[in-house]
Amino acid sequence: MSNAVYSLVMPKAQTSCAVFNSPHSGSAYPREFLSRTRLGRLQMRSSEDAFVDELFGGAPDRGAPLLAAQTPRAWVDFNRSCDDLDPALIAGASRRFVNPRIAAGLGVIPRVVAEGRPIIEGKLTLAEARARLDICWRPYHRVLQDLVRAQRTRFGTAILFDCHSMPHDALSTAPVVWGRRPEIVLGDRFGAACGRWLVDAAADMFASAGFAVARNAPFAGGYITQAYGRPRQGCHALQIEIDRSLYMDEATIEKRPDFDDVRDRLTRVVSELVTIGPDALPVAAE
Repeated sequence: MSNAVYSLVMPKAQTSCAVFNSPHSGSAYPREFLSRTRLGRLQMRSSEDAFVDELFGGAPDRGAPLLAAQTPRAWVDFNRSCDDLDPALIAGASRRFVNPRIAAGLGVIPRVVAEGRPIIEGKLTLAEARARLDICWRPYHRVLQDLVRAQRTRFGTAILFDCHSMPHDALSTAPVVWGRRPEIVLGDRFGAACGRWLVDAAADMFASAGFAVARNAPFAGGYITQAYGRPRQGCHALQIEIDRSLYMDEATIEKRPDFDDVRDRLTRVVSELVTIGPDALPVAAE
């Protein structure tokens, strides 16, 4: 299933309680965006988690659905609350609940892309902003909620793997792992979004595939892990961040020559991630 907002690939046989989600991989820029922005193509795409949906594209063949954004993050950020409206961009938006992300221009409708470059001049009306959320944000999250709910009902447990990429420069202050900067960062909001058993298992799987793995630093999880991670209710959410420099040229947003090799390594990890669940681990492990 595919439309202008998202694509959803369901497995032929649903054998895993996992759901894979790539909320920032969208690159279908609306005409309205293109007509209003002064950003160049590469500047415009700098906020994307480019190719992440491809890196995790093997999930449906291994029994788990894959939901991926088609709408770009610069238009609507699905990893933000629909209430995260930026008054510096949206006329009439409340200033009462401005958090640091909104203040930085990274609300649900972003004001800036990477390196603080403004997306448009002027402001949106509150009606324009709400219409954009109705068309994009709400349908995306309805589908994601339905997927997670269906997995919880069918298997007794749902595991949401929220898949992202991170700029290599963002790792400059990250803790050193095996003598090098991490290539994978797992975020569970410091234990609030999923059971410890899940993070431990996922970390071992990525490490066995040769990746340097860190936890919660510098990325502990965003809105999706916070909103969907309800371990006591059998819904676990784990954010996966992968270093972009492993598989693409960050300056040109083009795949590296060894892209397929990285994807194959991640596909092997996905083959293991889909086995985690109520049959593989005791409920008491939480």
